[in-house]
Amino acid sequence: MSAKPKLYYFAGRGKMESIRWLLAAAGVEFEEEFLETRDQYEKLLQGGSLLFQQVPMVEIDGMRMVQTRAILSYIAAKYNLYGKDLKERALIDMYVGGTDDLMGFILMFPFLSAEDKEKQRAFIVQKATSRYFPVYEKVLKDHGQDFLVGNNFSWADVHLLEAILMVEEKKPDVLSGFPQLQAFKARISSIPTIKKFLEPGSQRKPVPDEKYVETVRRVLRMYYDIKAN
Repeated sequence: MSAKPKLYYFAGRGKMESIRWLLAAAGVEFEEEFLETRDQYEKLLQGGSLLFQQVPMVEIDGMRMVQTRAILSYIAAKYNLYGKDLKERALIDMYVGGTDDLMGFILMFPFLSAEDKEKQRAFIVQKATSRYFPVYEKVLKDHGQDFLVGNNFSWADVHLLEAILMVEEKKPDVLSGFPQLQAFKARISSIPTIKKFLEPGSQRKPVPDEKYVETVRRVLRMYYDIKAN
């Protein structure tokens, strides 16, 4: 296996993007193998690399890891982005769980029909502004610190910034009523490793396009239509 983590996924965001974000935040270089054909996917299946017959899959430290949450937890712990004690880890898990829920509404957006996309866009913005962003706004305001947990940069901060940027792609002024989150976004975006990942030419993936959707459907044999929430 490569000394660098190696990521197996499509040439697009999906569930792998949060893994890319976390590795980049930790300053870890990684390699990627993009799945473009069904044969590539079948080869991984037949070789026993995909424990639950699904990607993302990451080769790291002599392991072939699947299950996105397990991969993220391992990376966060390995690179000291998972709090200093059990209580901080619980808070990080809780906040990451919230942003995961929000990002889940966006994950399948590219696979929707044009009509359903407009419905889902409104749904995403409504959920972000009424359920999720108010929580993080209050946390930051109440403790008055730069980061969500323990006044130290953690996985929770990385995940929240990723979620903010994803929602802003649906509504650019979505943070207009959240001054704490506006300041948070500016702070976290200026951290050198994050700043580098946000620059053109990084391994951050663009908004999914039709080519990405077509590739995923072909490789995974997705013959069904996705519906909006």
